[in-house]
Parts: sequence; C-alpha cells; structure tokens
Amino acid sequence: MLQQRALVRRPSARLAEGLLTHLERQPVDVPWAVEQWNDYRQVLHDHGWETIEVPAADECPDGVFIEDTMVVYGDMAVISRPGAVERRLELPGAEVAVRALGYRLARITEPGTLDGGDVLKHGNTVWVGVGGRTNAAGVEQLADLLRPLGAEVVPVPVEKVLHLKSAVTALPDGAVLFHPGTIDDPSVFPSVLEVPEPEGAHVVLLNGNRLLIAASAPRTAELLSQRGYDVSSVDISEFEKLEGCVTCLSVRLRGV
Repeated sequence: MLQQRALVRRPSARLAEGLLTHLERQPVDVPWAVEQWNDYRQVLHDHGWETIEVPAADECPDGVFIEDTMVVYGDMAVISRPGAVERRLELPGAEVAVRALGYRLARITEPGTLDGGDVLKHGNTVWVGVGGRTNAAGVEQLADLLRPLGAEVVPVPVEKVLHLKSAVTALPDGAVLFHPGTIDDPSVFPSVLEVPEPEGAHVVLLNGNRLLIAASAPRTAELLSQRGYDVSSVDISEFEKLEGCVTCLSVRLRGV
C-alpha cells in the first residue's frame, strides 16, 4: 500500500500578522484557526494519512502555510526560496523534517525565488506560476532539477492571485479546476473544469476518488460529488482571510 504522509505546522500565535497581497486585512481569530487546523489534520488522519508536525515557527506568522517551503517530486525535495524575504525563516525546520523522511534534497538559490504554492503537478507535467512570489530564474532552476526525473516544467503567468494554486488545482483525472477571472489563460492546461466558487478551485487529493475541499465552496463540492467524487469539507475560514487554501496547510508525501 502506498505510504501517505503529510507535513503540517501548527499556526503561530502571530498568525493574524500574516502577509497579504490581494485581500484587505480582516481580524483573525487565532484560537479558532488552531481548531480549524486540528480539524484539517483530523480529515487527513481519517483518510489514511500520517501527519508529521514540523517544529513550530512561532516567529513566522505565515509558517502554517507549509506547502510554500518545498516542492516534492519523486524522491527529491526541492527546498524553496520564498519571494517574500520574511518567509525564509520557515525553511530550516521543514528541511529537517523532510530530510528525516529519506528524501534527497536540492535548493532554489539566488537569484531564483520560488514558493511551493506556485507549483501544480499532475503526471509528468509541473506547472509553475510566475508572478509576485516566484520568478523566472526560480522556474528555470526547478526545471533543471526535475528534468532528470522525467518532469516537464511549464511556466504559467500569475497576476490576479497570490499563487498558481490560489487559482487552480487538478483532479485525479487531470482536469484542472478554475474559477473565471483568476487566471488569464486556462488553455495552458489540457483539460479544465470551471467551478462556481473561487474557493472551489482548491482541492487536496486524499486517495482514490476522495477529495478535500473548503467548506466555503458547497456548490463546487456538490458538482464534484455529481461527477463521482467522495468529497470531504473542512472550515478554513480564518486561513482564507490570509489568502490560504486547503492545499497550503500541508505538504503531501506519497511513497519513499
């Protein structure tokens, strides 16, 4: 059976100070965010995932969004170089955790910048958003690292949202979910499915036909259920105030 593990990091007490790019700041209820994080982690457990808690980064308001710290492909973990300098303190603890699980390590280096949330993988294709947090040099470095593993890296311009995966994620069959107005050219993806809510463009693939989606996208959950998927919802409203989504809160590891 394929091993399923996920790296997670507990929200910092400074979560409400997290960076914002496209949203106006709203009050964040940190204790409620911790409860939501626990519920998110429980859904992973309930679907056969072992969650591994990366050491807390209390000095890092955005540390809970651990997906941005790395890109994992095959047996390699590429440690990112976040476009926001303030977020680079999040990397050491995440690197220690993934190294302990036996992954080979590589790094994005200056002048490259890359956030893990800008990277969407399906099959041998890796789409990478190029915009505010990830630059062309970071994409080129990632392509050089993943090419020997058989991956094709495809740059995608991102301007209207924080990260590529703030706009799109992929279903198990390869169809890419998107909401109109969040990405300039959906035709870069070979197959797309338009969803009725912006939050509905974000799903975590649990296993088989099981998906995790935010509770803020009930119409999309119904649409996916009608297409034969078993959909679990979780409330992540406090993280959505900080431009977070269901994919941001973990690094899913399959195998190794």
